[in-house]
Amino acid sequence: MGLGGLARWGRDLIDAVFPRVCEVCGATLVEGEDIMCLQCLIDLPRTSLHSDNFNAIHERLAGRAPIERAGAFFYYYRGNPYTRLIHKAKYNNLPAIGRKLGALYAKEIVGDGFFDGIDMIIPVPLHWMKQLRRGYNQSREIARGMAEVTSLPVGDNLTAAKGHSTQTRKNSFDRWLNAQNIYQVVRRSELEGRHLLIVDDVITTGATLLACCQAIKKAAPTAKISVAALSLTRLS
Repeated sequence: MGLGGLARWGRDLIDAVFPRVCEVCGATLVEGEDIMCLQCLIDLPRTSLHSDNFNAIHERLAGRAPIERAGAFFYYYRGNPYTRLIHKAKYNNLPAIGRKLGALYAKEIVGDGFFDGIDMIIPVPLHWMKQLRRGYNQSREIARGMAEVTSLPVGDNLTAAKGHSTQTRKNSFDRWLNAQNIYQVVRRSELEGRHLLIVDDVITTGATLLACCQAIKKAAPTAKISVAALSLTRLS
């Protein structure tokens, strides 16, 4: 048996003992499926916003941050089983979910020119204490997945200079206050004149992305900014 056959045999044995399941519906995955079963992948509530010059994400940031392009993979709302993907990637020590979803989203939109002209992907950072507790930054994992598809570099030029309380259960104004003056830019010369893609896991009011955009524009005024996320919340 060659190495390839041995590897497949090993995977089959592992799947037999610990079957892989769809992270959305719990069905057992078959050959060729990953994270989601084919039916859940088909039914994914995609936003398809990435090709719109002005969309719901632009509206949430309108007048407060100059955004070139904006996209989100799928809608996030209460009762939607796809929210499990975000929760597991963020809180269940499953960074591979974020990375694979980032790659999947990039594969779906790269052909539409969303990444054309972009020079660097910058994940929304976590404060070092929060990252130490969690073990990873889910936004960086998403960015890594996108980088695997686009071959774009993932930058660490944005840092969280101080911690902040969770944005969960905060209203729009409180989220905005909570995100103020948190993020700082390092090595700003690397960003001047570049087109940067800021990546996050969930866009709710846009307060976190807005704070990141403002920090970059303050440090590197000639930089252009686009944004992308795995999900976009329904505010209504």
